[in-house]
Parts: sequence; structure tokens; C-alpha cells
Amino acid sequence: MNVKTILAAKGGDIISIEPTADLAAAARLLSTHRIGVVVIRGAGGRLAGILSERDIVRAVAEQGADALAISVGQAMTRKVTTCGENDSIADIMERMTAGKFRHMPVLRDGELIGLVSIGDVVKQRVEEVEHDADALRDYIRTA
Repeated sequence: MNVKTILAAKGGDIISIEPTADLAAAARLLSTHRIGVVVIRGAGGRLAGILSERDIVRAVAEQGADALAISVGQAMTRKVTTCGENDSIADIMERMTAGKFRHMPVLRDGELIGLVSIGDVVKQRVEEVEHDADALRDYIRTA
């Protein structure tokens, strides 16, 4: 199974925000959509960074409530680990676990086509394991 399987099931909707918006607006966007990350697009719609709940918490911890007035561009994660749609679920899970992050943008030829979360990856992996278990049970019953 690969990332394409996840995107086929969940779609490629991507919530984004301008780098000039403030963190308060980003927090409202996260809350409204019940998501943990927004994408920041740069010139030509290219991925410029992501802003996660953790980025907002980090800014507030460092600057107090005044952090909510700073721009998304100042608080976003610029060095983003990405994947391709043909990357395996196991590889993505391993990279997310090792890097201790929960969201990964999906690129095709440098273009952003989706976003996967650790929840998406775990759900897909659980479905794989259940399918394998069912196949084993069927094999044992017919053997």
C-alpha cells in the first residue's frame, strides 16, 4: 500500500493560509476545520512551509499571548519533510515516527497534491493488518 491509497480515500483537500496572516487567524482556521496543520504556499503555489498546533504552542511559550499577533511566516516550519504518492505506508510511518511529526505534505513533480497525517497512516495500516488476518483465517479454514 502507498500514499496514493490514502489520498484516494480521503481526497486531496488542503487548507492553506497566507504567510502574512497572524497566528490568531491560523488558530481559528485550525479550530474551524478541526485540523492540526495548515499549509503555507509561496510563489507559484509552491509549498513554503506548514504551521502546526505545535508551532503555535511553541510561539506562545516563547512570547506569551503576544505571539498570537505575529505572522504565520515567522512561526511556520520551513524545512518540511515531504513524500510522494508512491511512497509506502510503512516508509511514511517510519519517517513520521523518527522525525516526531504528525503531518506530511504529498508532492507530485514538486506540486502539492495532498497532505497525510499520522492518523491517516495508522488507519491505513490497521486496515492492511485486518485484511491480512482475514486472509489467514480464510486460508486456515479451507486448509
